[in-house]
Amino acid sequence: NIEKRLQGRGNSPLTKEGIERAEELRDRIKDIHIDIIYSSPIERALTTANIIKGDKSIEVVTDNNLMEMCFGEYEGIENSFALPDCPINLAFQAPERFVADKGAESFEELFARTGDFLEKVVKPQLAQGKDILIVGHGAMNSSIVCQVKKLPLTQFWSAGIENCKLMQLC
Repeated sequence: NIEKRLQGRGNSPLTKEGIERAEELRDRIKDIHIDIIYSSPIERALTTANIIKGDKSIEVVTDNNLMEMCFGEYEGIENSFALPDCPINLAFQAPERFVADKGAESFEELFARTGDFLEKVVKPQLAQGKDILIVGHGAMNSSIVCQVKKLPLTQFWSAGIENCKLMQLC
């Protein structure tokens, strides 16, 4: 984001650039079959999902398990890396050593809720041959990729998806 703000679950709208990138993705994947789109209920993700859907008759379903990782009291902070010894930075620099505090969600909690979504929602639909698109956020996406690819927490951020990029997992 432009302000380098730690957004977490903050409900901010997409920027003009974000809208343009979502429109570009919609155009790039127009010929890919999608049965259903699951999205975080947070505005920036849900707007992205609806832009990607375009005029196709695909249902967009929100699920709270797809919300971004909660960063607690650190949400909204600008450029945390410019603040010496800011505890939330460890979540990005060495996630395996991060200890959640001040209302932040732990990686274990994040993995539990996204893992629950994979088990209860995604796997049964994949077994039925459904093509699913998930629209979410950086940490949430990384947690899903790590679980599907069985990657350790040390590779958490390298597993993620760039904004408005498509990654096929199954």
